[in-house]
Order: sequence, then C-alpha cells, then structure tokens
Amino acid sequence: MTRYVLQMAFDGDPRRLAARPAHREHLRRLKEEGRLVTAGPWADDSGALHVYEVADEAELRDILRRDPYTAVDGYEVVLLKEWTPIM
Repeated sequence: MTRYVLQMAFDGDPRRLAARPAHREHLRRLKEEGRLVTAGPWADDSGALHVYEVADEAELRDILRRDPYTAVDGYEVVLLKEWTPIM
C-alpha cells in the first residue's frame, strides 16, 4: 500500500456546504475500509488535508471521482503527492 497526501482548497460555492454531509459519510466509509488515514479541514475552512493509504494513484483518483465534493466542483487540488512517512 502507498500513502498519498491530498491538499484541497475550497471556494465559496454554497453547493459544497450542501454536499458536506455526504462528503463526510464518504470519508467515514473510506476510514472504515482502511483507505483513509486521516482527514480534516483547515481551521479557517479554506481547504482540507487528507492522507490516504491505497494501492496506487489510480485507486485514489477513483476515490476522488466518487467524492460528493467532486460532483459539485467544490474544491481545487492544491497538492496530490505520494508520501513516505518515517514515523
């Protein structure tokens, strides 16, 4: 398995806030499946940071395609990078 860091930036579109409950349910399922390590918004709600543990980038991109935030174009990817933690 490979870890990836995703940094997102949010815009002011109210559709993202409407999609938030479904987005968080999506994340909850991924956490239960062991594919999401951690996730959360910045304190000012300008974006979020997610850490995934998946087979490869293709799997992560599929996860993102199914995210309710993607359906409403509720974020911009600032960083999507493979990460090798040492601790």
